[in-house]
Amino acid sequence: MALNRFFYAASFLLFTLVIIASASDEKKIAAGNKENLLSTIIGIQGLVYCKSGPKFIPLEGAVTRITCQAVDENGFETAPFSFLSDACDAKGYFFATLSGAEVEDNRKLTECRAFLELSPSETCVVPTDVNKGISGALLGSYRLLNDKKMKLYTVGPFFFTS
Repeated sequence: MALNRFFYAASFLLFTLVIIASASDEKKIAAGNKENLLSTIIGIQGLVYCKSGPKFIPLEGAVTRITCQAVDENGFETAPFSFLSDACDAKGYFFATLSGAEVEDNRKLTECRAFLELSPSETCVVPTDVNKGISGALLGSYRLLNDKKMKLYTVGPFFFTS
């Protein structure tokens, strides 16, 4: 009788462990699929203006720099890397992208910041730290653009002055 109870308890315990393990595997598979659905492309957008007195004038041709920290496959921090945005359009709008294929050696991004880099104006060339244009605006929250498979971050607006 005691032997039957032991086998019943052991069978029940084994059955419970199998259920928990399979549920855990399903969660891992679901998390993997969700990760695959998430973007491998990062987009950064914002505006750059020239602050001239009380006026804000869109700064066509301005460029921003995005600098990212990353870790390697072993979790060790790697050297930071930077890339430049496209030049701002006539409305002062800039856009930059980074795809997973552009990140070397399976590095995982841990933090990215956007900085003012270049003003094409001869009279409006001094960067300001408004919205962290000099110290670096941290890429925080994003919108997920499912149709483009992109995480879109917005920073700024940034300002140069005379």
